Amino acid sequence: MLDIKFVRENPDIVKQNIRNKFQDEKLGLVDEVISLDAELRKTKQEAEALRAKRNKISKQIGFLMAQGKREEAEELKKEVTSNAERLAELEVKEKELDEKVREILLLIPNIIDPSVPIGRDASENVEVERFGEPKVPDFEIPYHIDLMEKLNGIDLESARKVAGHGFYYLMGDIARLNSAVLSYARDFMIDKGFTYCIPPFMIRSEIVTGVMSFAEMDAMMYKIEGEDLYLIGTSEHSMIGKFIDTILPEDSLPQTLTSYSPCFRKEKGAHGIEERGIYRIHQFEKQEMIVICKPEDSMMWFERMWRYTVELFRSMNIPVRALECCSGDLADLKVKSVDVEAWSPRQKKYFEVGSCSNLGDAQARRLRIRVDGEKGRYFAHTLNNTVAAPPRMLIALLENNLNEDGSVNIPEVLQPYMGGKTLIKP
Repeated sequence: MLDIKFVRENPDIVKQNIRNKFQDEKLGLVDEVISLDAELRKTKQEAEALRAKRNKISKQIGFLMAQGKREEAEELKKEVTSNAERLAELEVKEKELDEKVREILLLIPNIIDPSVPIGRDASENVEVERFGEPKVPDFEIPYHIDLMEKLNGIDLESARKVAGHGFYYLMGDIARLNSAVLSYARDFMIDKGFTYCIPPFMIRSEIVTGVMSFAEMDAMMYKIEGEDLYLIGTSEHSMIGKFIDTILPEDSLPQTLTSYSPCFRKEKGAHGIEERGIYRIHQFEKQEMIVICKPEDSMMWFERMWRYTVELFRSMNIPVRALECCSGDLADLKVKSVDVEAWSPRQKKYFEVGSCSNLGDAQARRLRIRVDGEKGRYFAHTLNNTVAAPPRMLIALLENNLNEDGSVNIPEVLQPYMGGKTLIKP
């Protein structure tokens, strides 16, 4: 959410940013919110003037009563009553205008970083760098579900009976591998100096609107019927929410946390959930990282965070690339974002396995996360990044470590979490 003062003083910058994100339908919101803000400030000024006048008249009434000038005092009391009625009207109007201004500000996208490439959608994202040599073996790689079924590692039919499409049972060594990846990712981030956390898996609506745009909320979140609670789509939501209405001492920054959680997503607009695939599913687990820092440090942390994900994948023999998201592919709260994509030998292309985002002060402004600094208070910057999100990561891991006989090599870093096992056999 942008500062209304910034919008008021820089309408052309805000409008150009909207054009850069190819959201021209929102251009009218800028003039509308500036007009409403002007009306709000005028209303506040009148209300403050009436309050000051009321205080002044109240003193005069007391002075006149002390002098026995009851009639003059009664006349002033009538004026106070008249002013009170007007003040009550203004206070109602002020509240309504304040809510309208906030509602519109929540719809106006955050100002993207100047380094973000301008593009309409994901097809115009820009490759930053590749890590590891993508290879295609000289034997056929089965579809990931077929591969998991041969390893007795997945049961989709039972899951469909129990919950429908978009769910699965992981079994045996594949289920254990899923847990191994998450445990390794947890320890990997702890070794980087992050504090481990298991957060609430449900959050209130105030947190939801504080951490994401309405479009994302509609496409992702499951609401608990009859309660002001939503299932989290990622632990970032509750991790950032942890700091709502907080004033952090500057010397306590950065706050670096890594969290485990299940994730629940409607996947609305995902063109249906595949019956057999597990690329898009309603439930999965994830290890996440978040950083809350000073504004001047956020780009440094952004670079560091997505490279942690690259390092993690490379330690498991998985080639990856970093892809810079273009302006049209950025969610409204994001300043800058990089997707990490893993190599799929079967598809002979990369696919997304994680995303790192710098949100500037957008979430902090919505959730009132402030910092007490030497030069006064200011809003913190927030960042988030996927460490590991099975089962997508499992797809990359299995394909890149598959042998011709159908067995799968367990990367050395995961072997301690697999009881020393080095191989999964059909």
